[in-house]
Amino acid sequence: MKFLTLSLALLLTASFGHAQTLAGTVTNATVHTPAAGDEVILLKLRQGMEEAGRTKADAKGKFTFKMDGQGPHLVRVVHQGVTYHRVVPPGSSSVDVQVYDVAKKVAGISVTADVFRFQAQGNELQGVRILAVNNTSDPPVTQMNDHNFEFYLPEGAEVDEAVAKTEGGQPLNSAPVPQKERNRYAFVFPLRPGETQFQVVFHLPYSGQAKIDPRLLYPAQHFVVMTAKTMQFAPAVSGAFQSMADPGRSDSTVQVASNTQPGQHLAFTISGTGALANEGAETAGGAQAEAPAARDTRPGGGLGPPIDAPDPLEKYRWYILGGFAAVFVAGAVYIAKRSPGEGLPSPTAVQSSSAPKPASASSRSALLLEALKEELFQLEIDHKQGRLTQPEYDKAKAALDQTLERALKRTATS
Repeated sequence: MKFLTLSLALLLTASFGHAQTLAGTVTNATVHTPAAGDEVILLKLRQGMEEAGRTKADAKGKFTFKMDGQGPHLVRVVHQGVTYHRVVPPGSSSVDVQVYDVAKKVAGISVTADVFRFQAQGNELQGVRILAVNNTSDPPVTQMNDHNFEFYLPEGAEVDEAVAKTEGGQPLNSAPVPQKERNRYAFVFPLRPGETQFQVVFHLPYSGQAKIDPRLLYPAQHFVVMTAKTMQFAPAVSGAFQSMADPGRSDSTVQVASNTQPGQHLAFTISGTGALANEGAETAGGAQAEAPAARDTRPGGGLGPPIDAPDPLEKYRWYILGGFAAVFVAGAVYIAKRSPGEGLPSPTAVQSSSAPKPASASSRSALLLEALKEELFQLEIDHKQGRLTQPEYDKAKAALDQTLERALKRTATS
């Protein structure tokens, strides 16, 4: 009997040894109190986006999960209808999540950079608009409403794709919603404290010349227009823009207006044809990423490397023209499998002398794991909403799973 009892105890100990306890805390950073009652969801990332547990934060904001120690997990917290995420790498036993109260209108929303990039081929003008929006509310509050961030596109523009990216997060597909007024759109995407970046890829008919009126709705530190060097730029108001050469890219010219205000007349005319060269993309693992087979006609392949511009643009060039950077490499794997015209811009290798030092192998793997959580999440959404056929879903998921497996191996050996 004693032998049987001992054997059962050993078996139970061995079985529980495979389960790992994850302890966490949710803090409301708006009022600096525990976020009691917030819903907390544990998602397993190894095979798609699989819910592994669900609970609520207790009176002290605490929560615990029993989780399989294999593979990374993602903790999602829902606070006042807005989600906040934290990746839990393999082997982690604790996680802290900050959330913020939500308001329909928040003081402290400003545009740090508003960037247009253009190229023209044949009878089509192709453009990208990049907006870096900063929420400096004090105390910090998330802004969310049905018209959360509005902007205009040029007359006749058709949206090809759009993405949004939170500070420290990865780009997610976020289609802008057309408003009642012609050419006016809105991102229904939460503006959490910190920086949020938006990118809209569009095209419009072109007869060799186009008049563009940005119709600014927010003050901006810098409004930037980048065109192929073989194209001509003519502002409607003389002296409204400062021309800046880009020594790092001989194929482009840059026009900058600083400290702009809503309603300020910043219309301009562009003419001629030309293309912005696609830059080579370096993956987080250090290898060159293959470009999608489909023709990528977006200006410079979308978001490109920063320019070597003089002050005052120097301070902001990293995200103005560097865009969303190269941390969403996993997305490139998924996007490369999608049909033409649906992909995100290729990630770019930053060559500027002001760029940060190359990350170590371990930090690159961590960035890749962070990127995977967003792409797996978007993949599941696309599949559930019927945007992907079953074969397309299976193919994309297999590619992401393979990327995840490689990242986990690098993490384990670093």
